[in-house]
Amino acid sequence: MEKLKNFFWLCAGVHIPLLKKCEVESSKYAGIGATVFFTGVFAALAGSYALYTVFDNGWIAAAFGLVWGLMIFNLDRYIVSSMRKEGNTTRELRTALPRIILAIIISLVIAKPLEMKIFEKEIQGELVIMEQQTHTTQENEIRLRYQGDQLKLRDEIAGLKNEISEKTIKRDELDRIAQAEADGTGGSMRRNAGPIYKLKKADADKANTELSELSKANNARIQNNLMAISRQDSSVASEIRTLAKQKLDGPASRMEALSRLTSNSDAIWWANWFIVLLFIAVETAPVFVKMISSRGPYDHMLKIEEHSFEGMRTEKIAQINAEIKKRTQELPATEATFVQERLDVRLGEL
Repeated sequence: MEKLKNFFWLCAGVHIPLLKKCEVESSKYAGIGATVFFTGVFAALAGSYALYTVFDNGWIAAAFGLVWGLMIFNLDRYIVSSMRKEGNTTRELRTALPRIILAIIISLVIAKPLEMKIFEKEIQGELVIMEQQTHTTQENEIRLRYQGDQLKLRDEIAGLKNEISEKTIKRDELDRIAQAEADGTGGSMRRNAGPIYKLKKADADKANTELSELSKANNARIQNNLMAISRQDSSVASEIRTLAKQKLDGPASRMEALSRLTSNSDAIWWANWFIVLLFIAVETAPVFVKMISSRGPYDHMLKIEEHSFEGMRTEKIAQINAEIKKRTQELPATEATFVQERLDVRLGEL
């Protein structure tokens, strides 16, 4: 138990010999260290799953997750250990603000893989719909390539049939006129097969001959066009059969499916935001735990230690100044100036 507590103290970035003098503070900093540690563990797990969805390789994902977790752990440890409890909330918040902003960015990135895992079944169903839509779009694109030619062929067939129909109507009308002339119900109103009937009959026969020739020529062209349309339909069917059905299972497709689900479902939208907020809370927990903790004996003793070091530093500088000043009084002016310049350089380095 003692080793575990020391480990959490190490995670909190405290000065362990100094903290051991303040046993009353040991539990607080063990808790802060545990928060830092488990935040790193959680970041490692989330990072591993995020990369696993990209490479589908457990070893690569585990290695990346470990590096990611260590980076987050080290960052939190540095921020927590560098924050000083001086009773100045504004200054403490200013120190923690970069880490809070970074935590929000990290949360938005890490939360996405967990969301995709939580809604995996719903995403799979949406991916099937997206695959069908993609396949349908590809089929339509294939049909669209042949659509223009087929429309021209069908328009030409309609025009050829219309020519036959118009010629048939004209032929039937001439036959009717010739028949009416023959039975006396039209034309000269005389019931006989005289010269007028023969002329009208000749016109009707000529129209029938023209209709036969036109029908023969147009039907041949119609058959050619129908065969061309049939060949194009066969080509379309063949291309559709050979069309590979795209399998959507990558991270981008899953995120697109999740986006569609959140836009169509209020429940999933709210769940999505609660997960993001949870990650933000976890990522910022070490910083806020340090900020909300009260100033205790360890903080006072740390302040004393730092102040003592600063005093020793000031005293050392004063001793060096006094010694150099004494020596320069015994040197010529040019050498004294040189020594003073070297002294200024040394003091600037301290």
